[in-house]
Amino acid sequence: MERESRVAGDGTGLVTIGDFARLSRLSAKALRRYDELGLLRPALVDPVNGYRYYDRAQAGTARLVAWLRRIGMPLARIAEVVTLDEGAAAADIRAYRAQVEAETAARRELAAFLVDHLSAKGNVGMPNGNESGSGPGTLGIRYAALAHPGAVRESQQDTAYAGARLLAVADGFGEGGAGASAAAIDALKPAARGAVDSADLLGTLQDAADRASQAVRAAVAGGAAPAESGTTLTALMWTGSRLGLVHIGDSRAYVLRGGELFHITHDDTLVQSMIDDGSLTEDEAASHPQRALLLKALVGAPGEDGARPDVRLHDTLPGDRYLLCSDGLSAVVDEAEVSRAVIAADGPDAAVRDLVALAGDAGGPDNVACVVADIVAL
Repeated sequence: MERESRVAGDGTGLVTIGDFARLSRLSAKALRRYDELGLLRPALVDPVNGYRYYDRAQAGTARLVAWLRRIGMPLARIAEVVTLDEGAAAADIRAYRAQVEAETAARRELAAFLVDHLSAKGNVGMPNGNESGSGPGTLGIRYAALAHPGAVRESQQDTAYAGARLLAVADGFGEGGAGASAAAIDALKPAARGAVDSADLLGTLQDAADRASQAVRAAVAGGAAPAESGTTLTALMWTGSRLGLVHIGDSRAYVLRGGELFHITHDDTLVQSMIDDGSLTEDEAASHPQRALLLKALVGAPGEDGARPDVRLHDTLPGDRYLLCSDGLSAVVDEAEVSRAVIAADGPDAAVRDLVALAGDAGGPDNVACVVADIVAL
């Protein structure tokens, strides 16, 4: 203890672990744990007796680590945050909060679905007239897809697909972007080839989303920097009465209902997280220098944080018109203009042609992919 007292009081700013625990309002046990995890190393460890000494200036970092643990941030991510400057740390925490809120919303929707699903199973003899092949009230789907490289890009990395059971767009990026976008959509097709059971749609979607993640990693594995290649993915799987949504990145899905176009996906981008927490307005986001920075995507390196697509269910009504598009449309054409084109188009084929033309009229700075589908009563 003599050595400990002398160092703590020698004017260098170093204090014992006990004094630092009081200064940072953390227990000595917590400080030892943070040291073991590499989150907060002591400024000095005595090589003879192993006593830990901390610099008073580390108190702020210690409190930050404790706060980040309280909000549930993973230890590996905390270790990165504490190395950042204040502005970058704030941006990363903002992004984490947006991710947590999106995951919470997805869980809330899943819980609501399970309540409704299990309640319905208890109502014996209540037929669902909207199931495919169930007679009057059966719904059908009409669809069209179109992808265009745009006026500036030399390569086409966007993929659009529309079929009787699957609608999808993917926006690839990096050296292996074209292969990544195609692989992500191809991985969903087997699940949609047969009739999709509404009761197990969420499980089907999650399995398909996991296969899409694996397919993207395989598609870009031979590239020079697989972690820098990947794709967004937005897809709808059709059961005959409802749609299952798979989404990651900043490609979008909209539904036109009652004459109004509704955005039904949430962009996994930095600017969207800033809009969500009120630090950025929609108008400011349109010109933000990092408006294209993705927080989540399917990428080539395994184990990347946040790389799992969100899945959820979406009920449909006769007369609904769905639009799926890459940011080659949504980032360059005003949403009001998109809405007018979707409303005015005479069928899905005309809609996708008109929307791609709008992106071209705006300069066509990026690849663009569009899928439009109408839900019709048969």
